[in-house]
Amino acid sequence: MAVYALTGFSLVSLLSFGYLSWDWMKPGLVADVATDPMEKSLPPAFARPPHIIFILTDDQGYHDVGYHGSDIQTPTLDRLAAEGVKLENYYIQPICTPSRSQLITGRYQIHTGLQHSIIRPRQPNCLPLDQVTLPQKLQEAGYSTHMVGKWHLGFYKKECLPTRRGFDTFLGSLTGNVDYYTYDNCDGPGVCGYDLHEGEDVAWDQSGKYSTFLYAQRVSKILASHSPKEPIFIYVAFQAVHTPLQSPKEYIYRYRSMGNVARRKYAAMVTCMDEAVKNITWALKKYGYYDNSVIVFSTDNGGQTFSGGSNWPLRGRKGTYWEGGVRGIGFVHSPLIKRKRRTSWALVHITDWYPTLVSLARGNLSNVPGLDGYNVWPAISEGKESPRTEILHNIDPLYNHAKYGSLEDGFGIWNTAVQASIRVGEWKLLTGDPGYSDWIPPQTLTNFPGSWWNLERLTDGLRKSVWLFNITADPYERYDLSEQRPDVVRTLLMRLVHYNRTAIPVRYPAENPRAHPDFNGGAWGPWASEDDGEEWEDGREPLKSRNKKKKCKICKLRSFFRKLNTRLMSNRI
Repeated sequence: MAVYALTGFSLVSLLSFGYLSWDWMKPGLVADVATDPMEKSLPPAFARPPHIIFILTDDQGYHDVGYHGSDIQTPTLDRLAAEGVKLENYYIQPICTPSRSQLITGRYQIHTGLQHSIIRPRQPNCLPLDQVTLPQKLQEAGYSTHMVGKWHLGFYKKECLPTRRGFDTFLGSLTGNVDYYTYDNCDGPGVCGYDLHEGEDVAWDQSGKYSTFLYAQRVSKILASHSPKEPIFIYVAFQAVHTPLQSPKEYIYRYRSMGNVARRKYAAMVTCMDEAVKNITWALKKYGYYDNSVIVFSTDNGGQTFSGGSNWPLRGRKGTYWEGGVRGIGFVHSPLIKRKRRTSWALVHITDWYPTLVSLARGNLSNVPGLDGYNVWPAISEGKESPRTEILHNIDPLYNHAKYGSLEDGFGIWNTAVQASIRVGEWKLLTGDPGYSDWIPPQTLTNFPGSWWNLERLTDGLRKSVWLFNITADPYERYDLSEQRPDVVRTLLMRLVHYNRTAIPVRYPAENPRAHPDFNGGAWGPWASEDDGEEWEDGREPLKSRNKKKKCKICKLRSFFRKLNTRLMSNRI
């Protein structure tokens, strides 16, 4: 039987949802944004294709927004969500690259080969070049497209860069995490480089500027230089609130009473990001975009509890398939929404934004068959039923297999040692090793990690490889029903089998020493030539030369780099 231990908190206070008030008329970080006059009467909905602003935050926990009862101040997000539609049955992926790839392609990871881990800086890997991306479809529909922030979808060849994948302009980082001021990123000891790019060039001159400020200011400049009569799409992928935990001192001071230093810095970063969103909203109003705009806000995965984040009352954290890893903060704010100021429980997944936004833009989806996303705008705007009834959270055949899983435990149709998760209707199934599974109340963060005894921990399940939950009735995943409902387990396993038959091979190549920033002037950037082509297959080993008769210089160069890589690896800690 499960044994729970929980001390030192009030469920009433922790589970109460509300939102903080804010001063809508007070300008924030962008000094050139002035107070706008009273809102004009709205034009007829969709008289023109709407301007689309998609805001994605990094590692923001489910609990870390004011209207989810947080102790962190997010007045802008609270206000925008309250006046729009809150998505409280909204799902993302547990880590960075998977969420971003599914947003940009509208496809599950198993259909792009990115179902394992993230794209690492030295891997010759990127979002498959045969995928037609969301910004490319919006360009076809006549949109000007811009990206500001974190890419993290690969960059080993120039063809992989944001400006080659549908964005007219780009300012941001290519890797997964950088210093907020210096933009340095180290992928292991001694493998460090600068990572801030303007278009396809290294933006050395921007070093020293706090990224959250820099990105909000760039959005304002884009809006100022564009005509609101022409549709625009801006993808704002904030680095915040991913580690390293860095924030201007004035924001940290607001949370000086927080006992835990990591939580204090994290809270400051969230509030700073909230103010940046406020300034983006103000810029939309100042330059005449707001009345015909759609603002989508989404997190990319669950919060990392070791770094100040909180997903309470959900189970698990970033990197896991428990609800704390995959249930996201999401809302839509727009004057074009027909039924505003409400909470939607329609099932929505991050893949749904692709067909939803292309449809809003009056784009053509007929030439992109096989999308895993659905157009959920009627569910969001009008309160209609969501067309989505299930979500494949993922199938990862390369992740460490669960010690106690077997084909026998999967009724002979599925090896339960394989990490996988799926939701069908009310039911959610997990197999393999879903990841860290505790519930962490916010109070434990005060002296974290010294107060591990305060965690609510499930003591059984260590020898399990199958879990089943009724997520509608049990959103916190406290009651495993896999033994009581083997019929449901079997049904969902059959769905996993169905999806697995459609999966393509995993793309997870070995690191290549040519990616070292020292070979690129000290910056992270493309390092493979266009002639290299697709050098990797099945995500495992490099392809051997298809023409053994040809002996070229690149062969000798590869040999040299293999030897160099061996030396570098031997020096790693």
